[in-house]
Amino acid sequence: MIQENANTVIITGASRGIGAAAARLAAVHGFSLAVNHATGALEAETIARGIREQGGKAAAIQADIACEADILRLFSEAERELGPICGLVNNAGVTGGFARVDAVTAQALERLFAVNVTGAILCAREAVKRMSTRHGGKGGAIVNLSSLAARTGSAGEWVHYAASKGAIDTFTIGLAREVAAEGIRVNAVAPGLVETGIHAANGEPGRLERLKGTIPMGRPGKPEEIAEAVVWLLSPASSYVTGSILEVGGGR
Repeated sequence: MIQENANTVIITGASRGIGAAAARLAAVHGFSLAVNHATGALEAETIARGIREQGGKAAAIQADIACEADILRLFSEAERELGPICGLVNNAGVTGGFARVDAVTAQALERLFAVNVTGAILCAREAVKRMSTRHGGKGGAIVNLSSLAARTGSAGEWVHYAASKGAIDTFTIGLAREVAAEGIRVNAVAPGLVETGIHAANGEPGRLERLKGTIPMGRPGKPEEIAEAVVWLLSPASSYVTGSILEVGGGR
């Protein structure tokens, strides 16, 4: 259902971690990549340059996913520099920091939901307007990054973050059903504990070591393992999969 000359995928928050791994792997599979970042210009350009050096097409594009004007510019620049869009990976996200609900601030919640929920929905809106057969498009795929936290609740750490990912799960299911007949598949990947900088950035670099005993496989995942699931959902190999939330968490 993807237009022959449409192979551009936008990955939000792709300057590091899961987003960066997904960008590199998607390029190997022949997609052109819009490597979005909010503040990681050097990292995003390094990833884009590496893709180009391997013969692929990629562009680093700055945009704050909490800002609608930035989202509109992201899509316009991606189309102009790389060509028609066939996929979106809603990967950009923030945690809101470690806090019990009785200590969370309104400011943290506003930023959290602006990026994780509102931003993801607005990005999906722009993707649907370009890919849906209802709007003259030829189809495509949207992959949202959820989290096992949506199921576990993350009590004592970040219930607020888990709630934002619960919203993403509901959005994934609803949008999938809304656009299924318009050539667009919508799915989510829900990672468990993964080796990224998110833990140190939130003030607990030893979090993975502390929690690895809760993982049946006995180890945290790697960004590249999550990327495999993301790219599979983007690809024709998952052509009959929509409205699914794929857990990639070592059995946790």
